[in-house]
Amino acid sequence: MTASDSTVHWWDQLQAEAERQSDHTDINRQKLVSIAATAALDRVARTGLGTMVCSALAPMFLGKGKLDEQNTLLRYYAPFADRADVSENFVKPPKVKVIEQSPSMFSRHRRYNPKGINCQYLSFESPYEPLNPALADTYNKHSRNRRAYALHMRHEQPRPTLLYIHGQSLDNYRVNSWWFSLTELYDQGYDVLMMTLPFHGPRADIEHPVSGIGFYTNGLAGTNEAMLQGIYDARIWLDYLFEHGAPQVGVSGVSLGGYLSALLACVDDRLSFAIPNSPVVAPVDMALQWQPVAPVSQLLFALGDLTMADMRHCMALHSPLTYQPKISPDRLFIISGAGDRFTSPRFVRLLHEHWQGSRIHWFPGNHLLHLQQSHYLQDMHAFIDRSFGISP
Repeated sequence: MTASDSTVHWWDQLQAEAERQSDHTDINRQKLVSIAATAALDRVARTGLGTMVCSALAPMFLGKGKLDEQNTLLRYYAPFADRADVSENFVKPPKVKVIEQSPSMFSRHRRYNPKGINCQYLSFESPYEPLNPALADTYNKHSRNRRAYALHMRHEQPRPTLLYIHGQSLDNYRVNSWWFSLTELYDQGYDVLMMTLPFHGPRADIEHPVSGIGFYTNGLAGTNEAMLQGIYDARIWLDYLFEHGAPQVGVSGVSLGGYLSALLACVDDRLSFAIPNSPVVAPVDMALQWQPVAPVSQLLFALGDLTMADMRHCMALHSPLTYQPKISPDRLFIISGAGDRFTSPRFVRLLHEHWQGSRIHWFPGNHLLHLQQSHYLQDMHAFIDRSFGISP
């Protein structure tokens, strides 16, 4: 399923491909109860996120002519997916000045400085300019989003480094470090850089009620731009790490961060590995499994002139299904929950098939509850060791 096929693109055949798949995995039989229970919890939780997305998008579509205006903005991106030219779709960022600050510069509620770990807070002014010039003024008015942030857990001498990308609305450094045992990676001898995505944390507008909601407040065209900026800023962090002596860098992320981790593997060949965890794979199809997104979307399809395939097509320029990865299959490792119903196993499996030769690890949990996490963390850490050449 790639964009190189001259007659059928993945966005036209994804529904049939997904229906060919099943949400059943090879661990379902052994963990039937826990998978069923966590899947049910996910269905409830995704309704909350679906409500947030709908409330953020509503002002962009309510009013005379607004739906047509938004659809026109969105159509601009379709030709970029047709060409599938990584160098054109993901412009290489220029060199920027990165500001380094110690944790003591921040108030207690914003500061995360685990004992025994050397931490630096980093930031730079993002020079990202929207791909769609018609959206430039609207997108650039979010002045707080212009400054990118990261927390760098670093040893005295540069080490092989994990670039970590958080999930939607889950930008807290402390939570991410605890959830994915990032301090353990540091103790193993690696450095870790946790980046903050556009419109999250200190990059969110003051009036935004939830961190990350800015991904949707400029319509789906704005979502495209936020995805592109996420990759643009990640590449600046890669530049910073290599310029400061990191011998190797790999990437991992969860949910939205998993999606961008997979995409970064298609954009930048400097990565030693990519480990998308519970990755979003097909955002449009994923969201249509949620309430109240599904009925609202069906109404928009009826009122407008974009079909489901058109919507996928207009957002395909930032999908990892549109491109081939730039790193070898043995450096690609997908982790996902058998009970995940935010991004269901059938979609994750499509990414695994697209990445022929990649590894996949299923755990008996959902998008938020990673049961038996110690098993995949052990697998993940061993994979990182091998990818960095630390062990056979």
